[in-house]
Amino acid sequence: MPKNNNCCSIKNLIKKCHSTAKDKGWWKSERNEGELIALMHSELSEALEAMRDHSGQAAIAEELADCCIRIFDYCGAKKINLEKALLKKMSYNKTRPFRHGKKF
Repeated sequence: MPKNNNCCSIKNLIKKCHSTAKDKGWWKSERNEGELIALMHSELSEALEAMRDHSGQAAIAEELADCCIRIFDYCGAKKINLEKALLKKMSYNKTRPFRHGKKF
């Protein structure tokens, strides 16, 4: 991602995803957080199914994008600074041992 291109920063993608969800009526009332997490998970399950069905990378990418959209929407609604959390976690992961010391 180019350094001068803020249109696609995580922070801006969160704003755009949440704004679209609000415009489409998904936030007219408070939403069940467990259901929102389950919906994120369901998009990953759909990506797995696309993989198992040999649907191709475009289909897998679409389901992964759906998962990101749901995550970004949630972060927008709950004012979660995902960009900061990602950078912090990525930095921490660099300090962890090979495969985090796990067998699998």
